[in-house]
Amino acid sequence: MDNSRILDEYQSFLQIEKGLAENSVRAYLSDLLHFKEFLKKNKLTFFTVQKENIAHYLEELERSAFAPRSRARKTASLRGLYEYMLEEELLEVNPCAYLNSPKLPKNLPEILSEQEVLSLINAPTLDKPTGYRDRAMLEVLYGAGLRVSELVGLNVGDIDQLGFVRCLGKGDKERIIPIGEHALKATEKYLNYARPRLVKNPRELALFLNSRGTRLTRQGFWKILKKLSVAAGIKQEVSPHVLRHSFATHLLRHGADLRSVQEMLGHADLSTTQIYTHLDKRQLRDTYAKTHPRAIKEE
Repeated sequence: MDNSRILDEYQSFLQIEKGLAENSVRAYLSDLLHFKEFLKKNKLTFFTVQKENIAHYLEELERSAFAPRSRARKTASLRGLYEYMLEEELLEVNPCAYLNSPKLPKNLPEILSEQEVLSLINAPTLDKPTGYRDRAMLEVLYGAGLRVSELVGLNVGDIDQLGFVRCLGKGDKERIIPIGEHALKATEKYLNYARPRLVKNPRELALFLNSRGTRLTRQGFWKILKKLSVAAGIKQEVSPHVLRHSFATHLLRHGADLRSVQEMLGHADLSTTQIYTHLDKRQLRDTYAKTHPRAIKEE
């Protein structure tokens, strides 16, 4: 994979899986194109660069006319790219891992309330096959906490009647996740009524199909999700990752243990899952501040 292709892949990840706003994606890519010029000048690639080279790049930034905030953002952009490449198993070692460089504060992930999730799931109208498909996809995505790539990668038979979904995650690692009755029923209705009307080739394996009868893409699902979030009256940006974050947070809020959530999300490191406990603590703190009689400020 060359320098240009990895940036195209990363742009797709930021837009579709992370659901970042267009301006944010443009800023990240601008930063990474600046780093790409440094690589070209030093006859390096995103894959061959070493931590010493990145340290040299950061030194160049310090000597440049870039403001401190711009330098911090460029460093954060670089860290984000290499974290992505490591997670996708494109690298074995993260060259940014031990650099002493400016770090931007890490925001906690955005989530939907349980009522907002319900509104979103109910947004598809069941007057045509695509409505059954869209409702089934939302039920499965939220019900199992899947990544969008895992959702569109599902084949017929990957969801069984015992209530488990089999998916291939990052690095083609298989995991099996339980899903609830609502997701099972929505999938059954889609398979019985809608998919036969969408499929063109009887040998097509993909579970979720587009109007041409072929596998739905990540971009296709992202467009569907945007349209349905507007129909549901949800004000914030909704991405597949927001539903994944909501899945994890709602599980913990209702008493799930962290290890089980880690396994269902497919996180290699428990520390990645622990961010959801911080999110839930913030929710608890806000609730306490609004409701406890000794926390409410007197007028």
